[in-house]
Amino acid sequence: NIQAMSSSSPILSSRALTQGPQPTQDPFLFCVYHKDHYPAATDETMELPQRGNGHDFDPTAPYRMYHGDKIAGFPQHPHRGFETITATIEGIVDHADSLGNAGRYGEGDVQWMTSGKGVVHGEMFPLVHTDRPNHTRFF
Repeated sequence: NIQAMSSSSPILSSRALTQGPQPTQDPFLFCVYHKDHYPAATDETMELPQRGNGHDFDPTAPYRMYHGDKIAGFPQHPHRGFETITATIEGIVDHADSLGNAGRYGEGDVQWMTSGKGVVHGEMFPLVHTDRPNHTRFF
């Protein structure tokens, strides 16, 4: 459902966000919107109460494990020859790579990563809060 804007607006059109891949005008752009309602952590392990099956992308579920096992996310995987940008709106992302670089970002942060040959990295979504749900929203 695309909404056209007035001819004087710099915004050409808009559409409601849906979970998963978004349409783009360029076939070399890939944009995915993630919105998950993870529960509060029950202990210091930051793990979810259920185990992932390695390919959990159900758009009707309140949250997805994606490729994660005990912590939702995308465990170590390669990228080569392109840029990735992760823009967080809500929630926390832990990033680590095979060179030993690691960091935690979220709540409005943006990460720009240039991929290189032979390096693998992962993004995981730990349950950092025990007093409230651990919701995530990001591209």
